[in-house]
Amino acid sequence: MPLAQFEHRLRVTPEKPGVYLMKDARNEVLYVGKASVLRNRLRSYFGSPSGQPPKIRRMMSRMTDFEFIVTDTEAEALILENTLIKRYKPHFNARLKDDKTYPYLKIDLTEEFPRVYITRQVANDGARYFGPFATASSVRKTMDLVKKLFPYRSCTKTITGRDPRPCLEYYIHRCVAPCSGLATQEEYAQVIQQVIMFMEGNTEAVTRELKKKMEAAAEELEFERAAALRDQIRGIDQVAEEQQVKVESNPGGDMDFIALAQGTSETWVEIFFIRRGKLIGRDHFFMEGTQDDSPEVIMGQFVRQFYQTALVIPPVVYIQNPLEDQELVRNWLREQRTGAVRLVCPRRGQQKKLMDVVAENAVQGLAQHRIKWLNNSDVLHQAMSELEEELSLPALPLRMECYDISHVQGSNLVGSMVVFQDGRPKTSHYRRFQIKSVEGVDDYASMQEMLRRRFKRLAEARSEREKTSAEAGPETGPDTSAWGIEPDLVIIDGGKGHLSAALEVLLELGLDDIPLSALAKENEWLFVPHTSEPIELPRNSQGLYLVQRIRDEAHRFAITYHRNLRSKSSLKSTIDTVTGIGPKRKRMLLRRFGSIQGIKDAPVDDIAAVPGLTRSLAIRLKQTL
Repeated sequence: MPLAQFEHRLRVTPEKPGVYLMKDARNEVLYVGKASVLRNRLRSYFGSPSGQPPKIRRMMSRMTDFEFIVTDTEAEALILENTLIKRYKPHFNARLKDDKTYPYLKIDLTEEFPRVYITRQVANDGARYFGPFATASSVRKTMDLVKKLFPYRSCTKTITGRDPRPCLEYYIHRCVAPCSGLATQEEYAQVIQQVIMFMEGNTEAVTRELKKKMEAAAEELEFERAAALRDQIRGIDQVAEEQQVKVESNPGGDMDFIALAQGTSETWVEIFFIRRGKLIGRDHFFMEGTQDDSPEVIMGQFVRQFYQTALVIPPVVYIQNPLEDQELVRNWLREQRTGAVRLVCPRRGQQKKLMDVVAENAVQGLAQHRIKWLNNSDVLHQAMSELEEELSLPALPLRMECYDISHVQGSNLVGSMVVFQDGRPKTSHYRRFQIKSVEGVDDYASMQEMLRRRFKRLAEARSEREKTSAEAGPETGPDTSAWGIEPDLVIIDGGKGHLSAALEVLLELGLDDIPLSALAKENEWLFVPHTSEPIELPRNSQGLYLVQRIRDEAHRFAITYHRNLRSKSSLKSTIDTVTGIGPKRKRMLLRRFGSIQGIKDAPVDDIAAVPGLTRSLAIRLKQTL
């Protein structure tokens, strides 16, 4: 978007803190940001595109208008930014994946016999809330654990104390049966208080109180009740011991540990909740729209959006990455908590060890999430069906091949071919290509060389099959090698230019009936031959997620091969190019002169004196060096 179009508006934009909204031609909000000086921040978007991150360039290519809201302070702008991100869910903002309100665990203390249940609404009604939890399943797991340890009621009946007999839960020690008058209101309130203390991480106080009751029951010869209390204490101790093992020798105190693992377009955020030095819980959240964002930006957005609704903010929050506006966020957290809050990025000691554990859990969580997705046959079939429809394919794309090029300024040019069969990686059919005929940086020519080498074999296999079929009849089996199987869809990592280069190769080889597409990373658009407009799949499309997964795998495979070649080439030196000097003579020279520079500075006669070298070889070596 040219600066001239907005020059006058920018000139009259106030030099005050506030929030700005970038909009597209349909008046939809693309991005929400805050600024300490609105005029300066907005003007920065209209500079040279070469100096902007890819994500901002994509956003500005769609932006047609902007508006702003002035605030009194930058702290107010931060709060308003969070609110607007939740309201509009802008595509280019990193945001918590919250299609609905996060669940909480609620204990309504205004009831005579409080229950423990799940809610998505938090109100100032005298109840105790714990959360938020990432999913309903995670809060149910916590609820199941608490129910096993503490005998509170799970029924919804009105408690009168006059029921003729209690339900089954009483007999399996899962309820103290206030409905039948077997527990008074005060005794039931003690059970609920134990639940609250457990959720707060104060397990020592809970077990201390239960031990007193157990000893009193034993003295009164109520051995069955004493045994039930003993089992309850053991269960609480076991949970506490498991938590302590996870935290290891972490010093006591209340704190949260937050780490993240970044994927293509979403990020897995892992958070450990430490209370009184023990791990009382952990959870994970997804951040959407994080493509091309730095870990610092993602971490900052998560901290602000998560703690805006969190009911408990500990005095110390350990973060894996420092925040861009850390001091501002720290002051905001202090206001939210009405007490001091420290944001710490640990570098050493027990806190760093625990942060490494949280980070590893984030990495493994994201990996498991991808594997679960790939193992879900229904989702994969849905994804392939979407691609069949959106790309107008002749059949379901059961076999998809993706190609990518990797290099650093034209050096060690390599290509990768990855294969997905039925939506899953088929690693035995992966292939790597070392580009041989291209000099310098030419992605199109490199892509063509790779595709020509791959599809020339397919053309030959197709021709051989037709010839064999004509001679032997229809019973001839197909070629099942990686080269001989025809793909249902070929995906090129690139845009229109890469698509045209690939199409040229297929036409040249007479394989124009093979479906072809290109995935442009800039906007995650799909291009197909003979269609000028891109195919823009919905951001929540399973088909888009599948092609992104294939593209990322091709990129990873190419990068790995490129790094291997680069590391091998970096081990070579000028001396390796001299004919007649092999590894043995090289070792002797280095042992004699210490380094390549030492050989370079040595006289020819000294070099020739090394066993196995001649004067002519020494002269040739000096000339080469």
